[in-house]
Amino acid sequence: MGGIGKTTLAQLVYNDDRVKEHFDLKAWVCVSNEFDVLKITKRILEKLGSSTPGGDRNDPDCLQVALKENIMGKKYLIVLDDVWNENPVVWEALTNPLRYGAQGSRIIATTRGIHVASVMRSTITYPLKQLPKEDCWSLFAKHAFRDDELGAYPELEEIGREIVKKCDGLPLAAKTIGSLLWSKLDINEWIRS
Repeated sequence: MGGIGKTTLAQLVYNDDRVKEHFDLKAWVCVSNEFDVLKITKRILEKLGSSTPGGDRNDPDCLQVALKENIMGKKYLIVLDDVWNENPVVWEALTNPLRYGAQGSRIIATTRGIHVASVMRSTITYPLKQLPKEDCWSLFAKHAFRDDELGAYPELEEIGREIVKKCDGLPLAAKTIGSLLWSKLDINEWIRS
């Protein structure tokens, strides 16, 4: 489900100081709908700070060898954000050179599909759920009101709680709509949202 916080959670892990110290190499690659092994391999190499090999930069074999050489014996963390690929053959093609990293290397993938996780042969999955209503309200209110404003506008709070119901527990929706309404104290603007 989009907007539930998969990317945000992965970013928190990726940017954590302990994680930074633990891995020799890190790369974050946005994948989305098109799972193109050539493009993803190029992006991983770029994010690792490695130049693409001298030969044909569009030769998948050449790029895969370069990736293998860059990670060999090093502990890496690669995040593949928003993966949709359900083809195990294509997934194997991408991950073949990644087997040469040091023990403890990790790939984190965010995906909306549980089937994608099984194709990737994930060892651990963390399905995320919608926020409980009160947590969603807190997130919305944090972005919609200044610290001292919440109690000052009970009519906006009532409308805000109705808006939060429509957010269906999705953090991105609560945060985005709350941010759009921040500093707007006109009831009509809130009703239109």
